[in-house]
Amino acid sequence: MGAVPKQRISRGRKNRRRAHHALKPKALIQCNNCGEKRLPHRVCPSCGFYKGREVVAK
Repeated sequence: MGAVPKQRISRGRKNRRRAHHALKPKALIQCNNCGEKRLPHRVCPSCGFYKGREVVAK
């Protein structure tokens, strides 16, 4: 015998379980150097600065 559910999961129970499955928006912050939006704790893709100093030459 395989793993077979004893009862069918109702639509309501299934949808309540999936209530937290939605995608969250990206938390973007403003770069201190150029003002562009970037992901936190990452080098700015437009100017190459991180924590006030140039990390990647652009």
